[in-house]
Amino acid sequence: MDERVREHAETLVDWSARIEAGDDVVVSVGVDAHDLAVAVAEVLGERGANLVTTYDSGELTRAHLLAHGGAFETPEHELALYENADAVLRLSGGRNTSATADVPGATRAAHDEARKPVREAYMDTDWVGTLHPTRSFAQQAGMSYEAYRDFVYDAVLRDWESLAEEMGGLKAILDGGSEVRLVTGETDLTMSIEGRTAVNSAASVAYDSHNLPSGEVFTAPHATEGEVRFDVPMTLRGERVRDPWLRFEDGAVVAHGATENEGVLTDILDTDAGARRLGELGIGMNRGIDRATDTILFDEKMAETVHLAVGRAYDACLPAGEAGNDSAVHVDLITDTSEDSRLEVDEEVIQRNGTFRWEEGFEE
Repeated sequence: MDERVREHAETLVDWSARIEAGDDVVVSVGVDAHDLAVAVAEVLGERGANLVTTYDSGELTRAHLLAHGGAFETPEHELALYENADAVLRLSGGRNTSATADVPGATRAAHDEARKPVREAYMDTDWVGTLHPTRSFAQQAGMSYEAYRDFVYDAVLRDWESLAEEMGGLKAILDGGSEVRLVTGETDLTMSIEGRTAVNSAASVAYDSHNLPSGEVFTAPHATEGEVRFDVPMTLRGERVRDPWLRFEDGAVVAHGATENEGVLTDILDTDAGARRLGELGIGMNRGIDRATDTILFDEKMAETVHLAVGRAYDACLPAGEAGNDSAVHVDLITDTSEDSRLEVDEEVIQRNGTFRWEEGFEE
């Protein structure tokens, strides 16, 4: 076994999830994530944690959704599992990244709505999602398996403490700011961040961060106005969506489009009222991720990008007792900020053409 698999497992258990002896841990294992799952099980055993595993397969999900008929109920048995767990580790590694592409949007929306309590219980745990490099992900990224494996470990096996310190500076700027403006190409969008708390997403639950790899700073915007176009291609619900765009008025999407598979975007926005509002503004800072791979876990963390998510806002960004945007979905869309762009906080440029003001090469 590649020694980096063991390093990945140790980083996930110790840095990311902060597992301790006696913790009750659920590990969701993707079809081809077996090697990482074995390494994680070993590390959990060494730490004295209790382990339950579940099986994650796009093919199984497709079969169930297509056969069910659409009258979904909340799966109480699954809800109970997460309500009694301290942590959930999700190891992605499927064989077909488009396995659920032919599931009707209405069926998926009904399923997502019925599972909202499960999702809430899951997110109340110290959950962390990561990805084991597989040939299907490599193919989706347009890379050889060997090159993709190196790419994954370059992104995952970082000096997270140093990156956390750098991202802490951006968090401080956002925490003290009132309005963000993003300008690039045909995009000109303003968002209020008044009263919000940014998350220094340093790949650890200690930072309210739940992805490995991570490397972004995100917050929960509101009162969004303007238009944004997303030029990083990505697969949504098993289908490739290209050049999506959104127009906001009074905080909500009033028009949208895409050059390919616009219907997927429409289905997402029609899920519920909250799906037409932003739940997240994220700024990528992981320079170990140097190219788009059509996998959101990596692409949204890529340096010189900004991503916006329609749907649910994360509680960590909200004042105590305040409910943010609520939705059964949280779908990220990404725009490249490496050229002809600027990101402003309260009319001060904090990033121009992908370079932050504290980095060498920043242009006033």
